[in-house]
Amino acid sequence: MKNLFYYRDKYVRSQPTAFCPGCGGGIILNCFLRAIDDLGLDQDKILAVSGIGCTAWIPSPSFKGDTLHTTHGRAIAFATGAKAYNPDLTTVIFTGDGDGAGIGGNHLIHAARRNIDLKVILVNNMSYAMTGGQIAPTTMHGETTVTSPYGNPEFPFDITQLVKAAGASYVAKWSTYHVIELTNAIKEAIQHKGFSFIEVLSQCPTQQRRIFNLKGPLDSLPPRILDMFMESTVIRNRAQKMDYVYAVPSKNVNDTLKSVQGMGEASIVDHMGFGQVVKLMGYPDSLRSRLEKLEGVKYVANSVESKIELGLFEKNNRPELTDSLRDIIRRAQEAEQ
Repeated sequence: MKNLFYYRDKYVRSQPTAFCPGCGGGIILNCFLRAIDDLGLDQDKILAVSGIGCTAWIPSPSFKGDTLHTTHGRAIAFATGAKAYNPDLTTVIFTGDGDGAGIGGNHLIHAARRNIDLKVILVNNMSYAMTGGQIAPTTMHGETTVTSPYGNPEFPFDITQLVKAAGASYVAKWSTYHVIELTNAIKEAIQHKGFSFIEVLSQCPTQQRRIFNLKGPLDSLPPRILDMFMESTVIRNRAQKMDYVYAVPSKNVNDTLKSVQGMGEASIVDHMGFGQVVKLMGYPDSLRSRLEKLEGVKYVANSVESKIELGLFEKNNRPELTDSLRDIIRRAQEAEQ
């Protein structure tokens, strides 16, 4: 059985990596390496392209293959040129939410529109993390960052839906908690002919401590954020049990926990949309009306409400750009003869 040492020795050039302790970048690198190994791809026929930001360090300088480390927001533009020149390259782009959807957002939507055969892994940690944790196009409404100390007044992009609407022919979304699904999605994206896009929700303990108002030692945050991803997401087209509710506290979550004693099994959990909430096991119909009457409860949500959808969002086989370019070149050459 292949272990981490196998992937490290075969595919990783520099050790240790540049990631902060607990960063999701290492998980994503691991999933990528497992995917290309499972597919039996030749490292010499892979080009990994990145821009500027924490995500850029996933392939560069770690990946033992050809890498192109470009300017901020321009990874897709550089990759488009490389792919157009050499369509046989497996061209994979690693970009962050600020790099890819903010500064490079225009390149993102037009590459999706063209359906050029690029594979984009966009790592969403909900901030401009490397530059200090500023608001990004993905920062949720009301969340605290260094540039929004009183809460983000803006609403975020749904990047997955944006790219799907722009014309990408393969679109998926996972998190660093869902490593098996993410690895399989990367394999699917690489094998798909056309613009393939995977958004990955990723932990950033350094900046998300502030964004999600997480207390406690820094080394306790990565597993808490991964648990938060599990708690805050729902997988498309998969049946969900409606056997618990969230009681969002009006003030202190511990007071809310005390107020629900005797109503069922209760615990405090972290939720991306609500912050710290009380999770109460039981059936929503019988619990909701009782909880809404409690003074310490601001809002009640069932096990599916206000969750982020993960899974496959689009897969189709519309014409791909480099094939169209080859056809144009062929017809132009024939016309000159």
